[in-house]
Amino acid sequence: MPDQPITSPLDIDRQRAAGTALRETVVDLIDLSLIAKQAHWNVIGPHFRSLHLALDEVVTAARQFTDAAAERATAIGVSPDGRAATVAQESAAAGITDCWQSDTAVIDAMVSNLWTIIIRLRQRIESTATADPVTQDLLIDIAARLEQLHWMWQAQQAPAAK
Repeated sequence: MPDQPITSPLDIDRQRAAGTALRETVVDLIDLSLIAKQAHWNVIGPHFRSLHLALDEVVTAARQFTDAAAERATAIGVSPDGRAATVAQESAAAGITDCWQSDTAVIDAMVSNLWTIIIRLRQRIESTATADPVTQDLLIDIAARLEQLHWMWQAQQAPAAK
């Protein structure tokens, strides 16, 4: 098989910058979907039902954006890497434990993991501004949705207004 079967409209430096951003995004989003699914299966407490459903919303968004980022990488001639070993080695998210989690612990974990991924996305948005505005637009869309989800999870931590 040829080393480069897909050609890119980008020069090698721009391709490398955009490709790195996209590959890292694929890793983070795969991990986010796994974190949310693990929490989905293990959340317990008075807010179980609403969190169970909200976690599926995170999983769906992460999976859709994973595919979009991976396909964008492919379109610019960069092979995405979503293997379990790569995700385990390269994701910066803290993850979640492998046992039952109280509803409040799940909320805290989701806020923290979303925040970590959003910060990394924002760095990638900056790094792709000149390299590839098309990739940057995709990363902006992903960040916007994750920031919306982060707000919704974070609002659950806030004390009730009086």
